[in-house]
Amino acid sequence: MTTFDKREEGFEKKFAHDEELRFKAMARRNKLLGLWAAGVLGKSGPDAEAYAKEVVLADFEEAGDNDVVRKVLKDLEGKGVGEQDIRAKMAELLGQAVEQIQAGK
Repeated sequence: MTTFDKREEGFEKKFAHDEELRFKAMARRNKLLGLWAAGVLGKSGPDAEAYAKEVVLADFEEAGDNDVVRKVLKDLEGKGVGEQDIRAKMAELLGQAVEQIQAGK
């Protein structure tokens, strides 16, 4: 194996690792968003966990965040929470999700 081949293999492994971390961070962020929204809806305990799982699963409907935003926005209709509020919360929670994953939680 040449130096170039080893270098290419290293880049491929790093890319795969980074993608795995990105997927985990997004899933964690969506769970945290679901728990936050569940609190706004007055849910707690197992009901909040079940709702958070629904939010995580909503992310598999289409690429990007619009499917998650759409679900949470629809569910929080009439609660005084707008799309910008949800997107801001998502940005905030992404940082928390990354920290949690890096800490091994």
